[in-house]
Amino acid sequence: MNKLKLLLALGLPSIFLLTACGNGSTENSEETQEDINYSEEVNYTVTGIEPGAGITETAHNTLDSYDNLAGWELEESSTAGMLAQLDTAIKSEEPIIVTGWIPHHKFIEYDLKMLEDPQGTMGEGEAAHTITRLGLKEDMPSAYELLDAFNWELDDMQEIMYEAQDTDIETAASDWLDDNQDKVDEWTENVDEVNDEEIEIVSMPWEGEQASAAVVEQVLSDSGYEVTVTEVDPAILFESLASSSADATVAPALPVTQGHLYDKHEDEIVDLGPNLEGLQNGFVVPEYMDIDSIEELEPNE
Repeated sequence: MNKLKLLLALGLPSIFLLTACGNGSTENSEETQEDINYSEEVNYTVTGIEPGAGITETAHNTLDSYDNLAGWELEESSTAGMLAQLDTAIKSEEPIIVTGWIPHHKFIEYDLKMLEDPQGTMGEGEAAHTITRLGLKEDMPSAYELLDAFNWELDDMQEIMYEAQDTDIETAASDWLDDNQDKVDEWTENVDEVNDEEIEIVSMPWEGEQASAAVVEQVLSDSGYEVTVTEVDPAILFESLASSSADATVAPALPVTQGHLYDKHEDEIVDLGPNLEGLQNGFVVPEYMDIDSIEELEPNE
């Protein structure tokens, strides 16, 4: 018997045996996944963040809108608390559903997916807008022009957010600015420098908003402004702009997340339009959960 025949004689039965064992394992795994009641496993609860966050309101609306989410609860916590619970669940490969948004560094750190939202209650794709108080164009024309020109991409923001996990947001923003001077030049083209004019930027205490505020703060500072960045609740952010107690923001997500606040103050502020496209809110789960849509969840009966 030549070597090829010998190998075939010895190898084929083993291959058939391994194939048979592999198929059985896959089928058992699939059957196990199909048998899991994820709604029951997560105790009919979505893990959320701060009560004042826009995504918290849209999450409540989502639980009220879907008939199959009857009896579900939103566990309001904090961003740090939600991330800690997500990390614990993933390390144990346990089911969990959290309120999530893009951009966020958790999508880089973990293998996650956003559940389909057929009713669109968590919002379609959104954009971060640059908004100023009334009269900023006349009072601070250089700042107004720079803010109006400011725009960037999701990858830009996520790069800063990811680096900031090992340093601070200001250092990460500074590093990004050093590597993207061409974009900065576009924002500052034909913008006259000033001499220590004071300007207050309002933002919100979440990573994406902190990243954009840090970038704008440093670019305005390099143009001669004395910049103060104040982090506040979304409602206070809009109120401060409407009352002219703050000058500008690059943070609000529209039209859904902070849309109700925008509508309330629309006539008292100036909207310069989107500075970042592609924001998305939703219910987020680990990839190992065999579920793809909110509609696959079951009511708490």
